[in-house]
Amino acid sequence: MTEVFCAIDASDMAAATALVKQLAGTPVGIKVGLELFTAEGPACVAAVRAAAGPSAKIFLDLKLHDIPNTVAGAIKAAVRHGPDFITIHTAGGKEMMRAAVAAATEAAAALGKPAPAILGVTVLTHLDNQDLADVGQHAVAAEQVLRLAKLAEDSGLQGIVCSPQEITVLRAALKKETLLVVPGIRPAGAAAGDQKRIMTPAEASKLGANYLVIGRPITQATNPAQAAQDILQSMN
Repeated sequence: MTEVFCAIDASDMAAATALVKQLAGTPVGIKVGLELFTAEGPACVAAVRAAAGPSAKIFLDLKLHDIPNTVAGAIKAAVRHGPDFITIHTAGGKEMMRAAVAAATEAAAALGKPAPAILGVTVLTHLDNQDLADVGQHAVAAEQVLRLAKLAEDSGLQGIVCSPQEITVLRAALKKETLLVVPGIRPAGAAAGDQKRIMTPAEASKLGANYLVIGRPITQATNPAQAAQDILQSMN
């Protein structure tokens, strides 16, 4: 069954928690991204969890990318705040990814809690083939995503972040238990915004995504809870 994360891209705690409270009782997880985390610091994770309710999954989307020791330290610090998922960039390489997984496991064990799933970001959904060529990556997006996803799986990551256009090829190439977390989701008729490799929720769910990440179609709706429910209904 495909689940949904709502991306809370607010710039202050009051706005973020007000929005999350509107979604309380709706079966969606909450994604905390760089904007809110930078504005309010790690305390925003606990605040969002309190607003969402104890059963809601929390996705801390920091897209860490640094030397292995630095990423490991950041992961250990993040685990203290109890997210269920944390993102890192697969472009950081195998050593960095392995260090992240080991750090999450170690930190969670010390706290006596389950380790968060470490998710590897492959190619961001606002990039297309020309964008990749501009930065010297001459493989098409699907090929680069597959290369990075296999590297991430070999490094022990529990899941991959990819655009919906790569779901099919990754489902065929990766282990069944490897999670596919998919942004770039736009309901039929919604504006694409700054996303280029997009798909509707129903299409992405049918192809085998485990989690869909949806922001503006929910957060900018007049009734966010109803918008989320409509999206979930469209996937059935």
